[in-house]
Amino acid sequence: MSSHRDFDFLFGAWRVQHRRLKERLAHCDAWEEFSGFSTVQPLLRGFGNVDDNFIDLPGGAYRAATVRSFDSETGKWAIWWLDARQPHQIDVPIIGSFDNGIGTFLADEPFRGKPITVRFLWTAITRQSCRWEQAFSEDGARKWETNWIMDFTRMA
Repeated sequence: MSSHRDFDFLFGAWRVQHRRLKERLAHCDAWEEFSGFSTVQPLLRGFGNVDDNFIDLPGGAYRAATVRSFDSETGKWAIWWLDARQPHQIDVPIIGSFDNGIGTFLADEPFRGKPITVRFLWTAITRQSCRWEQAFSEDGARKWETNWIMDFTRMA
């Protein structure tokens, strides 16, 4: 069962190794790899958190932030993404929870003008490392294309 402490493992500074499909939902199997950093801290007396990200994309580095908040009544988290390249736009919230150490979060949103389902997974969580994955589905969550993987390693 989820709680407001689910993301406590993420507080602190992290080195992040990114692996991302070059083209999403295009039957592409070419991946690109790049690095980054993330710093995460609590908000809202522990019922939320925010991270500040530096992402060193091959085409140019940028900053972004994730804001998360927990709803005690539903036991669900909402996750929003704010990208400095589009500073007046915030993505729709991805909603979900943790079960048996795995966080699963879903949202319906458009991609290139078509409706898709987006899934975030938080897995392999330890005190020193964790993994985040993003996947898209065009068929109502029957088949998934994982298109972005982030492996986090805690910084000293």
